[in-house]
Amino acid sequence: MPTTPGDFAMQRVELEAHKDLPQAVADVPARSGVFIIETGGEPYINKSHQLRRRVTRMLEPPQENSKRLTLHATAQSVWYRETGSAFESSVLLWQLHRAYFPDSYRRRLRMRPPMLVKFLWQNEYPRCYLTRRLANGPALYFGPFPSRATATKFMETFLDLFLIRRCVETIHPDPAHPGCIYGEMKMCLRPCQAATTVEEYRAESTRVRDFLETQGTSLVRTLEASREEAAAAMEFERAADIHKRLEKVKAALDFPELAAKGGLATDVEHLHGIVVQRSAAAESVELFPVYRGYLLDRITFPLAADAETGKSVSLDARLRAAVGEVKLDGRGRRWEQLALLSRWFYRGSRQGEFVGFESYDKAPIRRIVNAIGRVARGEKTEPQINAEEHR
Repeated sequence: MPTTPGDFAMQRVELEAHKDLPQAVADVPARSGVFIIETGGEPYINKSHQLRRRVTRMLEPPQENSKRLTLHATAQSVWYRETGSAFESSVLLWQLHRAYFPDSYRRRLRMRPPMLVKFLWQNEYPRCYLTRRLANGPALYFGPFPSRATATKFMETFLDLFLIRRCVETIHPDPAHPGCIYGEMKMCLRPCQAATTVEEYRAESTRVRDFLETQGTSLVRTLEASREEAAAAMEFERAADIHKRLEKVKAALDFPELAAKGGLATDVEHLHGIVVQRSAAAESVELFPVYRGYLLDRITFPLAADAETGKSVSLDARLRAAVGEVKLDGRGRRWEQLALLSRWFYRGSRQGEFVGFESYDKAPIRRIVNAIGRVARGEKTEPQINAEEHR
């Protein structure tokens, strides 16, 4: 084991130093948190909304004919740490499992990569497809989505706006190729039938990439400019056709899962933001910076200025300083951190808030301050996404 519970700021209770169970667990708080029960062999790690009650049940002598798990005979000590939210508990549980069970922690936590749309743009004839694997290499990953169905619907909707292929075969241009239904419907440039050049297909692929990187802004602005140009030239029929296409583009972007609509889905390389959660520390909140889909080190942010300095510093200024000191160095397996983030975000009972933004240089301090205020007051924020069950 490369680390110890103490490295995670956990408190220890020695069971052998107490004569009875109530006395042994008296120091364990009756609040939410994560705990470890050391047994001399494989430790038991879990989280609970009520630490003392859960630990007590795990240490009680087994009852006759009961199948409930108990560690009464083997428990040696208990480690625990209070947490202020379910999200903080999930992150800590993931960190502990990685330290204790490096070969099996994903299976134990039932972690599954989130659903993404992958655009393999460096292929000679680029295409989009669904994946749960974040591989190294030149590709654009768009997501995460709450389910395969949602990702499929988004991908099929936005692909209707472009003329790139939907097939999975390796393209060998040949005029004798039978083609497919999309080519017959003029929804593909038909590279398989040598009906287009590599340059023309790459130009169309670049438009797709720009669309995903800007969440549709590139195409919307282009069409709006073309519509205004046609109207100024009194080509009203062409302006009407462009307007219909613009409405189709906006309909394709009408997905609450998209970051522009308050969701998470975006180009993963541009997935930046801050998760705001309640804290176990008094008069504080926990901030979890997100950079390129990575979860960075959390920040315990006090709501009041430090009384020892004797200076009156506004919350805005302190927050701007804290955000400016964030080290933008994502580490570890990104899909695992994306899985933790999306599992929390797409839950119907989500607590806390996520404030997304384009870059840390232009972080929306006022929006983050407002989110901190709502979380600190305990205001319940209803998820804006009516997501399917996140599997």
